[in-house]
Amino acid sequence: MFLYVWAGPHHLHYTALPAWASTLGMLFSLMLWMPSWGGMINGLLTLRGAWNRVTTDPVLKFFVVAITFYGMSTFEGPLLSIKSVNALSHYTDWTIAHVHGGALGWVGFMTFGMVYWVAPRLFQAPIAKPSWVVFHFWIATIGILLYIIAIYWTGLTQGLMWRAFDSEGLLRFPDFLESVTPLIPFYWIRAFGGSLYLVGALVCGLNLILTWRARPKTYDVPVYAAAPLNSSFVEAPIPGSNLPKNSVIEFARTLDVFSQMRWHRRWEGLATLFTIMVAITILTASLFEIVPLFLRKGDTMRIASVTPYTPLELAGRDIYISEGCANCHSQMIRPLRAEIERYGEYSKPGEFVNDHPFLWGSRRIGPDLARVGKKLPSPSWHVRHFNNPEDTSPGSIMPRYVHLLEQPLDLGTLQGTMRAMQVVGVEYTQAEVDGALDAAFTQAKTIGAMGVVEGGPAGVEERKVAALIAYLLRLGTDLDKPTAPAIPAATVATTAVVGGAS
Repeated sequence: MFLYVWAGPHHLHYTALPAWASTLGMLFSLMLWMPSWGGMINGLLTLRGAWNRVTTDPVLKFFVVAITFYGMSTFEGPLLSIKSVNALSHYTDWTIAHVHGGALGWVGFMTFGMVYWVAPRLFQAPIAKPSWVVFHFWIATIGILLYIIAIYWTGLTQGLMWRAFDSEGLLRFPDFLESVTPLIPFYWIRAFGGSLYLVGALVCGLNLILTWRARPKTYDVPVYAAAPLNSSFVEAPIPGSNLPKNSVIEFARTLDVFSQMRWHRRWEGLATLFTIMVAITILTASLFEIVPLFLRKGDTMRIASVTPYTPLELAGRDIYISEGCANCHSQMIRPLRAEIERYGEYSKPGEFVNDHPFLWGSRRIGPDLARVGKKLPSPSWHVRHFNNPEDTSPGSIMPRYVHLLEQPLDLGTLQGTMRAMQVVGVEYTQAEVDGALDAAFTQAKTIGAMGVVEGGPAGVEERKVAALIAYLLRLGTDLDKPTAPAIPAATVATTAVVGGAS
């Protein structure tokens, strides 16, 4: 538990997270190989001498596959935490294959096996359709293999295509869509495999219903009698060291007793004490990572040109979140050559001081949007894109968002949102909060007028899409904004003196 709490930052290599945090995440993730594979090997070795039962017992089939997927997932997790591997895998479907191998292969199969074992005992009736259990096992196994192999293929293809350069040092696939269209057949294979897995789960559910219907009218209620307690029982003391006296120093004998871990066995039998110790372990490990992030303010340098979002941009950001855009688009350009060439200047921590929550994302089904405001500053382009993505990006798999062009722009909660941002540290003045609605409608009219000039439809300023476009046009533009020139200290002092004298 102490190790696992530290592992999370390995998902944020090369991002605006401090390097020390992501490095610790990687190191502790690598240490997780030991307990994880200890459990996996222990599970498989439990079947020594009884492997022949796997061929006849469908419950054991589910358990063996589950433990195998557990071993694969817990090997791959630390592997993906290594920075050089993560540079290739992150934002690709490789991570998704890893997660689904654990969720569907390990947890799913383990759950199915437990359900099939528990159901006859719970309902006091044999499984209604034993042949269906075997059918479920095979269709789910084939389904999960098709599902994750297809995603592994797409993930590796994405990572290699995104970072590929030609002999002249230029990106081989500069258009993001070039890494999308070749993968569509594999998305269909994934959908087919997932459907097989889902069919197996439905068969399981139906089998359980039929088993439940075959239950007896009156359940047997067995009576279990505990062994009588012995009033003279005394817990055996922890045995001493196995090392002969005077053969080693006394500290070595003490260490020998400690290493036998019998003291830990006693803790495991004391539920309250063990729970408290676990809680202390988790809190302690968490604080080692959380406290420095709050105290080391220098890790997030303020950038003078980064200012809070305007009211309309803030409303657009809420729409971006509610529409799930962060599920397909990242907003984090890593300091890797291929990403800088493709998307622009790498992301700085100070750019996100006003983002609550941050929207760095974890996948790139679509391109990164951290600098989209500089790359695509045309409101009419975005209107066309939301109406039908294939009009602007042939081959796009993004769904249509026509409703954004039809639903009215409702800013009723805008001032409340701005006050919430004030609470978490965004520097909005009270005057900005009071004038939020007027400022938002003014900016919406400007965006609508720009779109009309570019040949776009009229009336955009009254629709939700205006706010979302305002947010997108803002992304990535802060670094190039001019800032107010600094006033020399001597001038400030002279002005203060003159003002005071007058």
